[in-house]
Amino acid sequence: MDIKGKIIQKLEPVGGVSKAGNQWKKQEYVLETFDSYPKKVKFDFFGERADQYVFEVGDIITLSYDIESREFNGRWYTDIRGFKAVKEDPNMASAATPYPAEAGPAPAPAPDASMAPPADQPPFDQAGAGDDLPF
Repeated sequence: MDIKGKIIQKLEPVGGVSKAGNQWKKQEYVLETFDSYPKKVKFDFFGERADQYVFEVGDIITLSYDIESREFNGRWYTDIRGFKAVKEDPNMASAATPYPAEAGPAPAPAPDASMAPPADQPPFDQAGAGDDLPF
């Protein structure tokens, strides 16, 4: 799954040693989406990806992620684990205005002579004057 947004927070890196004696590292971020109602999403990069994908607050990225849940002591925990991320170029027009302005109605097209009714057909408002249909 993919999601696009702006990094609004970079959390402190977390690391340690597993029961098997292996070193591990995790870097967490908070991303805000560009939806009509923006959502905040906390995600992480685990292991070597924590060093591979380094972002700063303000970076606009497209994140590919997996959702993973696990049980511990009768409680369930869910992680959003990033496996790939692409940083957007800040000079691109789409990235410069991530929140598009509300657009008004589209302008009406100019009248076209090919759209006019034939000369032998009565105008629209008189065409159905004799029937009793409500529309």
